[in-house]
Amino acid sequence: MTALRSRRRHGFIALGLTAVAALALAGCAEGGDGGDADDGSLEGEEVQISGGITGTEADALQKSFDAFTEETGIKVVYTGDKGFEGNIVTKVDGGSAPDIAIVPQPGLFRSLVDTGQVVEASDEVEANVDKYWSSAWKDIGTVDDVFYAAPMLANLKGYIYYSPKSFQEWGVEIPETWQELLDLTKTIQEKTGQPPWCAGFSSEAASGWPGTDWVEDLVLRQSGADVYDSWAEGDTPFTDPAIESAFDEVAKVLLDPKYVNAGFGDVQSINSTAFGDPIAAAVANGTCALTHQASFLTANFLAVQTADGATPDVAEDGDVYAFLMPGFEGEPFSVSGGGELVTVFSDDAATQKVAEYMSTPEWADARVSLGGAISANTGADPSLASSKFLTDAMTVLQDPDTVFRFDASDLMPATVGSGSFWRGMVDWIDGKPTPQVLEDIQAGYEN
Repeated sequence: MTALRSRRRHGFIALGLTAVAALALAGCAEGGDGGDADDGSLEGEEVQISGGITGTEADALQKSFDAFTEETGIKVVYTGDKGFEGNIVTKVDGGSAPDIAIVPQPGLFRSLVDTGQVVEASDEVEANVDKYWSSAWKDIGTVDDVFYAAPMLANLKGYIYYSPKSFQEWGVEIPETWQELLDLTKTIQEKTGQPPWCAGFSSEAASGWPGTDWVEDLVLRQSGADVYDSWAEGDTPFTDPAIESAFDEVAKVLLDPKYVNAGFGDVQSINSTAFGDPIAAAVANGTCALTHQASFLTANFLAVQTADGATPDVAEDGDVYAFLMPGFEGEPFSVSGGGELVTVFSDDAATQKVAEYMSTPEWADARVSLGGAISANTGADPSLASSKFLTDAMTVLQDPDTVFRFDASDLMPATVGSGSFWRGMVDWIDGKPTPQVLEDIQAGYEN
């Protein structure tokens, strides 16, 4: 492995996300043409990583470095902070940056780059990203044509969770187009006499974000990647007919009192219903036929019970499974999602070695095999995922024919993406007319 090159610090703002290529772990610890890591002098070095991942996910993240530490002698210490997103810029500005930060939002990542303290990605990390990730992922970690950060894990959005047993009972099939999904909704309502869909937008200070996922899915599937990109970058306004059309399509489900909100109340109850466990429980116990959420919802089913008191079986022939929201006739297969950026603040050899490892298929395999996670690294093995559902999701992300786009609200300025857009979705559910909601959201760009 070549010696790590020196890097300069930059303070530019921009947009981008990277991917990584695999170097065998043994190759990182041995051989090469010199450098501290290659002569064994990194034994006993410690690298501090900080992020917003906590609980069992944090435990799995820490464990994913066990083989690396055994091979290199470098100790990796991960510290999870529930207030990470609100604290990290202040810490960096104050001279208390960790060696590596796991950053979940491109907007926050750009703010960190703007501090001038983020270190460019090494040649080895960039080579991994070029080899093992699509250009869409690398773009998120790139600012002003400078590549800084490789992606870490990923989540896939736009899943529709349902009961396979109920589908069999009703004699219905998984839809292949958006119109077929609307037809399926009507059929279930007629067969059951109940609203088929349940939805929850409540998430404390972040309430409204599940609604942005609905709109993003429809913009991407209905108007295509070019319009989606222009909208995410702020060039296509919310008041554009393409964005209003996406709201109109979502309204065919979320604003129709015949179709929502199963088990919780009327349309307005969406805003008071939590997005996680209550929704998972409603699907698991059969009171809700359909719900829209990202791949992470599979973990929420572990915290709920079916009608007979058991943990739901998430399987194609089980209690719960999911299919990706279908697109429009003639449009390419498109999905949206999110992930984290491995953002580096130190030039030292041990930190660079850790960052390089995190960009390899070997690290992705180590973390995925510990459960509950997927990666878009094309060198990683989807069969290591902890369920068939996650294996399928990972396969979609790795497919070169999949049109992938990062969550648009995370790409927008915070005054819009996590500000006026979130608030606008809540107002929309509460009955504010769509044109006014779109004007209000767009006004976030002026703040």
